[in-house]
Amino acid sequence: MNKILILTTGGTIDKVYFDDNSTFEVGSSIVGNLLEQAEVRHRHKIVEVMKKDSLDLTNEDRQAIRAAVLEHPNKQVIITHGTDTMTHTARVLADITDRTIVLTGSLAPARFAMTDAMFNIGMAFATVQAKKAGVYIVMNGSVFDASMVYKDRERNAFVAL
Repeated sequence: MNKILILTTGGTIDKVYFDDNSTFEVGSSIVGNLLEQAEVRHRHKIVEVMKKDSLDLTNEDRQAIRAAVLEHPNKQVIITHGTDTMTHTARVLADITDRTIVLTGSLAPARFAMTDAMFNIGMAFATVQAKKAGVYIVMNGSVFDASMVYKDRERNAFVAL
C-alpha cells in the first residue's frame, strides 16, 4: 500500500477564530484529527509546510510547496491550501507529471460545526488513489483538472472552465 503524503499549507481549513469580530490566525493543522475521526487506515504522512492564508502566499512560498512535493518520494500527494489562490499554486505544480497531486481546502474552518473540510479531505484521499498522475483540485463535491477550474467568488464555489 502506497503511503500518501499530505502537505499542509494553512488556509481556511486550519483557521482558528478568537472573537465575534472574526479575528483569526492559521493554527496547527487539523488534518490528522480529521483522518483519525474518519478512521482512515490507509498509510499516510503529514508534513506541515507552512501556516498561511493563501492570500498571503508569495512566489517563494509556492516554490517551497513545490520543493516539498519533490523532496519526498511519494507518488500520491494531497495539499491542503486556502481556496483563494489554490489555482495559482496548482499552476506552479503543473509540470510535475510523475505524481498524482490533489489540492483541497475548505470554505469554512474545519473547527466549525458546519464545514466542508471533512468531506473535501475525504474526496481528496479517494481522488489521489483513483486518478492518474496529474494535478487536480477537489472542492464542492467535484474533481477538477487543476488547469481547467477557477474559484467563482460570487457563488463561493469552484467552477470548471
